[in-house]
Amino acid sequence: MKLGVSSYAFGWGVGLPDHTPAVPFTEIDLLGFARAHGLDLVQIGDHLPLHAFPEARLTRLQEAAAADQPVELEIGARGLTDAHLNKFINLARRLRSPLLRFVIDGPGFEPDASEVIASIRTALPLLEDARVVLGIENHDRFPARTLRRMMEEINSPWVGICLDTANSLGAGEGLEQVLGELARHTVNLHVKDFAIRRVHSAMGFVVEGRPAGRGQLDLPRLLRRVAREQRCRSVILEIWTPPEPELAQTITKERLWAEASIAYLKPLFVHS
Repeated sequence: MKLGVSSYAFGWGVGLPDHTPAVPFTEIDLLGFARAHGLDLVQIGDHLPLHAFPEARLTRLQEAAAADQPVELEIGARGLTDAHLNKFINLARRLRSPLLRFVIDGPGFEPDASEVIASIRTALPLLEDARVVLGIENHDRFPARTLRRMMEEINSPWVGICLDTANSLGAGEGLEQVLGELARHTVNLHVKDFAIRRVHSAMGFVVEGRPAGRGQLDLPRLLRRVAREQRCRSVILEIWTPPEPELAQTITKERLWAEASIAYLKPLFVHS
């Protein structure tokens, strides 16, 4: 497995609704961060919408990734319609991305499992021809057992799971349950450490992101568990950074957290 970093380690820097930085963090900045920290893999998330990039910006990304100290690209998208999936398979081919990570749902679009299976089956010849593996992310709405059944019905080496370590909390599922259902299908792992704590009143819990290695995940054990299945090709750092009072402070904090996370994770890959 290969370690990389996602643009979603810099969610505040890229920009969130009602929180737009004066100088947004770009895909070129992500390449620079990776190189500065000894990584040669980045994953570009759907908040940097490649399909909407002008031609010149896509070309610049291609050239920047292939420059001195080449960096491999993985790309991501959201909203698994037939047309959107086809568009991103072509983008993956163009950018030489061996993995296409997809969140199923999009704005006003929540297909059922049978619709998702049909769309992916239709795209299988395109995926194989482009030599691109589609990674479906566990992203709240579908429980892990449903995602497992999808994978079993599709039954293709060109389709698997992008397993996020935190997302399934939104479906009421812990990581052990998710791993039990999906580890054997995992082609891409999103490392997103977190802490769960009681609120002061004791009437509920808060889930907050943490730098890798400083939360509640047993990351060495997690990596061994996923590696055992021999399907996962990449492990990608993402971070949920709790905000500070000012956006600039939050952006500084998330960069420091990304640096601390990479420093923790890199030694775990020395012998991988």
